Amino acid sequence: MFSGIIEKRARVSLAAPNGGSLEIELESGWPNLSLGESIAVNGVCLTVTQFDGAGRARFFISPETLARTNLGGLAVGQYANLERAVTLDTRLSGHLVQGHVDGLARLVERVETDGAYKHVFVLPDALGRYCVEKGSIALNGISLTINGLDQRDGGVAVLVTIIPHTWEHTNLNTLAIGDDLNVEVDVMAKYVERLCLPYLKP
Repeated sequence: MFSGIIEKRARVSLAAPNGGSLEIELESGWPNLSLGESIAVNGVCLTVTQFDGAGRARFFISPETLARTNLGGLAVGQYANLERAVTLDTRLSGHLVQGHVDGLARLVERVETDGAYKHVFVLPDALGRYCVEKGSIALNGISLTINGLDQRDGGVAVLVTIIPHTWEHTNLNTLAIGDDLNVEVDVMAKYVERLCLPYLKP
């Protein structure tokens, strides 16, 4: 479990395809990692399969994960957002994030206003129905507040505002218009929908 508060950006030092899978190595800078530890990489919960004392960590990405996320586009030299799992004494500064990506959102607009960066992302309708104004969403693992919703480009347009700290300390500042981001909607919304289904049937 994660909180969506990015701890650092890490450079990709290896991206090696293996059939339909991918192995990546990230320069995390964390010398105290554990084998089998869960790390959120761009919001995707991955398992540390190898590490060294210099903070380099390897992860195996399965075909299922590649099909649902943007991790297949990682290349050597790029940067990924990292967050270690929360502990029982961690302050929950963001919201509860599982690291189980629901799909992709596309960046369609960015406007800088008074030092803040307004972004518009388009989600498929199937994910947009779980979004509410002032609700939470995780984009590339970043816990963000939804400022507005609209219909656009055949999906749901989600407006978020990025403060300078988030802009400077995540990989949002490397994105170009048209790029895809990993999306995790609020899991509570999905549970509520599931529990209500028997009462909605005619």
